[in-house]
Amino acid sequence: MCSRGYKKLFRLDMGKSLYWEIWDLQKRLVEQRYNGKIGDCLIFTEHNPVITMGRATSKDNLLCSPDELVQRGVELYEIERGGDITYHGPGQLVVYPIIDLDAHGRDLHRYLRDLEQVTISTLGDLGIEAGIKPGLTGVWADDHKLAAIGVAVKRWVTYHGLALNVSTDLDYFKLINPCGISGYPVGSVESILRRKVDIDVVADRLAENFAEAFGYEIERTSVDSLFLETAEA
Repeated sequence: MCSRGYKKLFRLDMGKSLYWEIWDLQKRLVEQRYNGKIGDCLIFTEHNPVITMGRATSKDNLLCSPDELVQRGVELYEIERGGDITYHGPGQLVVYPIIDLDAHGRDLHRYLRDLEQVTISTLGDLGIEAGIKPGLTGVWADDHKLAAIGVAVKRWVTYHGLALNVSTDLDYFKLINPCGISGYPVGSVESILRRKVDIDVVADRLAENFAEAFGYEIERTSVDSLFLETAEA
């Protein structure tokens, strides 16, 4: 169907989802991408409440008991991405790029900086002056962390990605030290702007900024259509 240098970006809008379902989907797409059967993909979703613990997680950064997680309806997963502990939930735009870094210089550090810049540009489009903090991951505004970034790479194909708080219930972050950071609060687009923001509008702007930064043309598709095209190739 395509070579590993394929420049079309398939956008998959998954809506609200269980974490494990999208985690499994990412791994399937990584294999398909590595084998040249699909092009690069950009997954958008909002997860049901879940806490994920990356490779660098200190167990001390989980501030609640398993019983409390059950009572709050929050799932818990230990996963293979980089970084520490974070929370995902409704009102948070989660973005998983499945892209082949062979076409982008095999530079993971540059890729992380590009993800930060895409997020900063998106927040700028919304009227928020955002940036980074030296020595700390993610994207910040008014000393509040608005976006967390943590990625994994398998044979130079990326998965996992970034999570941007749009209208997220920030109370859930009290269950953890987000990304292992206790000195700064977590914020959201709505808490900074003090008004309602349509998460779909944010997704559209982020997709456009991602495509511009990485040199893609976006094509919306569904998982079924993507795998059907793969099967027919």
